[in-house]
Amino acid sequence: MSYEFMQHYWWFLVSLLGALLVFLMFVQGANSLIFSLGADDTERRMLVNSTGRKWEFTFTTLVTFGGAFFASFPLFYSTSFGGAYWLWMLILFSFVMQAVSYEFQNKLGNIFGARFFQIFLVINGIVGPVLLGGAVATFFNGSNFLIDKMNLTDEANPIISRWANGSNGLDALLDIWNVIFGLAVFFLARILGLLYIINNVADDALRSKCRNKLKLTTVFFLVLFLPFLIRTLFKQGFACDPATGVIVMEPMKYLHNLLDMWYVLILLLVGVGLLLYAILTTIRRKDCISGIWFAGVGVVIVVLCLLLCAGWNNTAYYPSNADLQSSLTIANSCSSEFTLRTMTYVSFLIPFVLAYIVYAWRAIDSKKIDREEITGKDHIY
Repeated sequence: MSYEFMQHYWWFLVSLLGALLVFLMFVQGANSLIFSLGADDTERRMLVNSTGRKWEFTFTTLVTFGGAFFASFPLFYSTSFGGAYWLWMLILFSFVMQAVSYEFQNKLGNIFGARFFQIFLVINGIVGPVLLGGAVATFFNGSNFLIDKMNLTDEANPIISRWANGSNGLDALLDIWNVIFGLAVFFLARILGLLYIINNVADDALRSKCRNKLKLTTVFFLVLFLPFLIRTLFKQGFACDPATGVIVMEPMKYLHNLLDMWYVLILLLVGVGLLLYAILTTIRRKDCISGIWFAGVGVVIVVLCLLLCAGWNNTAYYPSNADLQSSLTIANSCSSEFTLRTMTYVSFLIPFVLAYIVYAWRAIDSKKIDREEITGKDHIY
């Protein structure tokens, strides 16, 4: 395993974690619909108990995603998480609101009422996907940061990366294309949330409402995502000269990436096909409740391909709009060869972890949620 191979390998793993995180945001998507889907307290509690069984998977994946980025590409972690901290703090705070809501909405002594904490879930369901989508969009549109590795020699202030303005990440929301992609991720999370509820909640009334909402939600997603994708493929991208490390602007860089990496392009088309198949089949067939699995696989593949397109093939995955040469690539921002090699050996345990997750998921879903369970005494949330 060469140093270059391990850099690409760890970008693949980080991208895969990011893709899994987007899939698991079906929790946020479903929670954003609590009040529009739940006509009464029983229906709302079915929704909350359904997502309440899975929210830890999303939160854990978010933390693991950040940890993997920190270990494999520490310069990105210190630049983005350390510089754009307002953006990331808002994201993390919304997830903390989610955890608090699940734990306290139906606890004895709750003087605010369950609805108060359910509003927290709705806020997380909207804010989380939009801000995470906006943060990921900066991989293609750039951020305002500066890097000077010579500062390591300054004993008084050995900080090599800093934000170029005082917004500390909030300026990402001033780019309309970042916002568009964030909204696209939000509606994608809603699509996944609707498909998940259809699969997980055995209630004909809720399933019917989910199918009705799925149509319009899909239209909103396509109207937002397709322009972003087309614009990204045909705009100038941030290319890196592998010999000198110099960052240059290349017309249609991301389209060239897909054409050069034809296998990524094929996977991207397969993922899109699986997502559309899941949506159309669920809408057309009233007995179809397995759409979440086809859509989930499709979303993971699509997001994985987009992130590979952002980092592989000599591309700056975290471009700087303030100073082009400060842009980060998988080569200039990764850990040492020893660290990557050690982590690579540890990563061989990942299949065992995934097997346990599958086992736990199946155990949790051994029985579908229904009205009888919620009106009984054994409900959780």
